[in-house]
Amino acid sequence: MREVLSLETPIKPGEVTACVGGGTRGGSAIAKIVGSNAAQNSKFDNTVTMWVFEEMVDGRKLTDIINTDHENVKYLPGHKLPPNVLAVAELVDAAKEADILVFVIPHQFIGRVCDTMKGKIKSDALGMSLIKGVDEGPDGLKLISDVIQEKLSITMSVLMGANIANEVADEKFCETTIGCKNTEHGALLKELMQTSNFRVTVVEESDVVEICGALKNIVAVGAGFCDGLGFGDNTKAAVIRLGLMEMIAFARIFCTAGPVSSATFLESCGVADLITTCYGGRNRKVAEAFAKGGKSIEELEKEMLNGQKLQGPATASEVHVILKNKNLLDKFPLFNAVYQICYQGHPVTEFIKCLQNHPEHM
Repeated sequence: MREVLSLETPIKPGEVTACVGGGTRGGSAIAKIVGSNAAQNSKFDNTVTMWVFEEMVDGRKLTDIINTDHENVKYLPGHKLPPNVLAVAELVDAAKEADILVFVIPHQFIGRVCDTMKGKIKSDALGMSLIKGVDEGPDGLKLISDVIQEKLSITMSVLMGANIANEVADEKFCETTIGCKNTEHGALLKELMQTSNFRVTVVEESDVVEICGALKNIVAVGAGFCDGLGFGDNTKAAVIRLGLMEMIAFARIFCTAGPVSSATFLESCGVADLITTCYGGRNRKVAEAFAKGGKSIEELEKEMLNGQKLQGPATASEVHVILKNKNLLDKFPLFNAVYQICYQGHPVTEFIKCLQNHPEHM
């Protein structure tokens, strides 16, 4: 690792540059924080690049709109971005000079993105993933941060928490969790991310932090089913609790880096993110509409999300394969029920019946 990213020696002013990859709603909200902090902290280069998928909006290129009007009118309208955030349409151009790469894209696209970047970025860059999802590897679970690390050969950390993008952009107080095994890197990333209204806690269990960020979207789909079917708060609370039990059990089976601490689930990445997503996230919203009937998940995603991707059903599908290969499906009835409803035509009205015989202890 270069000295520029080591806190054992002084970092010269402006030596650390940052790139936010993914100019959608979440990426723009994070770019607002990173841009503001970079402008105020002499450790960081003033310019923060943000990779934006180029598209036309009212006859203008989205990158031109962002760089001229300092607003992502497509994905985060009504929120001004710092003028030092530079929207770049070409991924490699945005990332090639960055010391810190922040990944904020749907997890379905990460393989293609990494293939484009491979060999064209700094070999000693630090990566931080905000991507909520998992992948299937030959041995079962594969974390998205592991996919990035293997493809790009860079050191990875993760950031997960109760961070709905609009509220982050509104600068409403919230918390988040950085999972980072290296204390020095964690401190530097905290400096890049923390504001008075975006409080950061750093923990070492990065794999558990990432698992929480992925699995809570499956639970949120179940919470949305409850809302769409007209069940009350008692039922929804039960679904959230049972979902949390499955999240903890899954982590204890598949996180092999060391003992899984229950304390990590009490951080923002755990119970806080789970509650927020089950009440306010897009997975809950689309699942509610699905449960009310008439349209498929795919149709609702296109209709309701303005180009954003839905993570819960896709993660449920990947988790289903992982659990099936380990003969563990019966141990995770909530995860399995979400998969069956989304992909196998199982009636959504049967969702609660799938949970009534949930194991009391996991």
